[in-house]
Amino acid sequence: MTENRTAPTPLRIAVYGATGMVGSRIAAEAAGRGHSVTGISRSGDAAIDGVTPRAGDLGDAADIRAVAADHDVIVSATGPSRTGGLHDTWLDAVDTLIANAGSARVLFVGGAGSLLLPDGSRLVDSPDFPEEYAAESRTGIEAFDRFKAAPAELDWTYLSPAPVIAPGERTETYRTGGDHLIGDHVSAEDYAAAMVDEIETPAHRRERFTVAS
Repeated sequence: MTENRTAPTPLRIAVYGATGMVGSRIAAEAAGRGHSVTGISRSGDAAIDGVTPRAGDLGDAADIRAVAADHDVIVSATGPSRTGGLHDTWLDAVDTLIANAGSARVLFVGGAGSLLLPDGSRLVDSPDFPEEYAAESRTGIEAFDRFKAAPAELDWTYLSPAPVIAPGERTETYRTGGDHLIGDHVSAEDYAAAMVDEIETPAHRRERFTVAS
């Protein structure tokens, strides 16, 4: 269970992908709790109450270093291209984030495909997994593998949503788990609340967890 509250010590949080469905909600949730939030996008036009907009690129090493120097936490709410762009470009940006985040804590918006079913197999390998999402899911799994192989000094957390994530309600109740699938859906608002709860009270350092409504 979570509730909208102000953290005792406000943090400086940068959100890459702050104009997206998930990133905008994470930025708004963090700002609503009293944190100092920078919403980063390539256009620099993240218009969210209480959030400072900034232009930036996850694939720019100098930009990552500058953001890391000014923030306690970096959230990546980006993803591979859905319009025909090479997924390797996004994976290169993930590598850039890992290599240049320094002492900033990194929280990563991941996918559901790597979650395990009761028999130990991955969700993405199940016969009912939608083919149109398979390539994106496998790229997300590769990003997860890169975090698992990251240098020991990188403080990271990878948050996988339930298979269906969409705009909805902030219910103030959600369930969390580890590597296994625990539910079919989560609202983007509950996902954002779980992410900011993890930022405020770290419970999954250098590991993945999942959330479902």
